[in-house]
Amino acid sequence: MIIPWQQVAPDTLENLIKEFVLREGTDYGSSEISLQDKIDQVKHQLETGKAVLVYSELHESVDIQVKR
Repeated sequence: MIIPWQQVAPDTLENLIKEFVLREGTDYGSSEISLQDKIDQVKHQLETGKAVLVYSELHESVDIQVKR
């Protein structure tokens, strides 16, 4: 089930994004990007509709996925 990011409390959204960024361990190439910049990038993807929050009833968890 897709959860509208606007309905998530700002602190909760920030924590969900932070957990996602830390879990993913994404390699950004030869230059380092700060944790806050990574969080801002994911938040921007949510705001522009490129990514969505998805709740899994099976796993009782929330994930961030690219919108298809």
